[in-house]
Amino acid sequence: MKLNLLVLGSGGREHALAWKLAQSPLLGNLFTAPGNPGTATLGQNIPLNPNDFKAVGAFCLENHIEMVVVGPEEPLVNGIHDYFADNTQLSGIRVIGPKREGAKLEGSKDFAKGFMNKYGIPTAASQTFTADTIEEGYAFLKSMNAPYVLKADGLAAGKGVVICTSYDEAVSVLSDMLLKQKFGAASVKVVIEEFLTGIELSAFVLTDGNSCIILPEAKDYKRIGEGDTGPNTGGMGSISPVPFASGAFMQKTEERIIRRTVEGLKMEGIPYSGFIFFGLINVQGDPFVIEYNCRMGDPETESVIPRIRGDLLELFVHLSEGTLSQAHITFDEGTFATVVLVSGGYPDAYPKGKVISGLDQVTESILFHAGTRRESESSVVTNGGRVLAVTSRGETLAKALETCYKTASGIDFEGIYYRKDIGFDLH
Repeated sequence: MKLNLLVLGSGGREHALAWKLAQSPLLGNLFTAPGNPGTATLGQNIPLNPNDFKAVGAFCLENHIEMVVVGPEEPLVNGIHDYFADNTQLSGIRVIGPKREGAKLEGSKDFAKGFMNKYGIPTAASQTFTADTIEEGYAFLKSMNAPYVLKADGLAAGKGVVICTSYDEAVSVLSDMLLKQKFGAASVKVVIEEFLTGIELSAFVLTDGNSCIILPEAKDYKRIGEGDTGPNTGGMGSISPVPFASGAFMQKTEERIIRRTVEGLKMEGIPYSGFIFFGLINVQGDPFVIEYNCRMGDPETESVIPRIRGDLLELFVHLSEGTLSQAHITFDEGTFATVVLVSGGYPDAYPKGKVISGLDQVTESILFHAGTRRESESSVVTNGGRVLAVTSRGETLAKALETCYKTASGIDFEGIYYRKDIGFDLH
């Protein structure tokens, strides 16, 4: 049986998922909506907005789609899985990604913190405040030591977390968020959290709600500048595996965090099928959860997915049938590194439409498109802040990075920028 697939999204994460799914002997037709020039080489791009559930559903019926793989968080938090499940015509289509209730792990920081505290999952101490309780928020800040972490409760396109180095700054940011609605509806509630010191990394699982498969961990680099300086971005690069995430550390992560999360969802009666992303911090050898996501990370996906040996689509079939415990998966033991090439000016204002050269010369790396657009038969131009992700394999981290930078040096567009120190803290 061949399955017709629709992948929702247009970034590097979705290109990486489509790239892996396209290798499956179970695949029939592959569509990506809206996709990018990279996904167009694997199947057909469809000009649909992933948040327009009605249009997505109609397309699935017309094109005999049997599985929808949801890349970004917004459609999941908005309930695309519920929309399919509650519609008699669409309910037979498998959706990879949790329903709205499960997606609240990412959609509401307040919900996530309450869930972690209830099930004894290690996380930073915190309290949640609204405009009505802002005075208590100021008092809570006073009771803590700087720095302070302030998080908008809802989705804020990755921009909703502010780290403040002084009490006065924290008071000002809290009032901007709650009283001036700095992040709109996302900051109607704000979580104030203690600052944890350590090294961050990401862990990922696929779960059908009962059993789970732990995927390779990864570390991403968020800041625009070398040495982890400057403003945060969507991610400037990633590496997998993470050298300090030893067997002992990952065993603690599995016992204290992953298992308790999957069990906790079950106890709450929340059905969950899809990816869970654990944003972790290693505090003196102990893992703490900074955040949950209800989908794969970007650019971590571009390092993690190529490490999977075997058939990702087969895993998704098991996931959708609740038989994940019967699935078998192995991982490439080499190191994969990803370097993201961005537009000049990013993460602030940046131009689009710059012609990209050197794409057809790439032989040693995998090139995942993110913010690109095909302008003509012969030209691809920039169409976003993060333009391309260069992923390479090596027997060591140094070798993988060497290949990434060699490939990156052959690609050019006006204003191109990339960090030349990805993995610098892990050598």
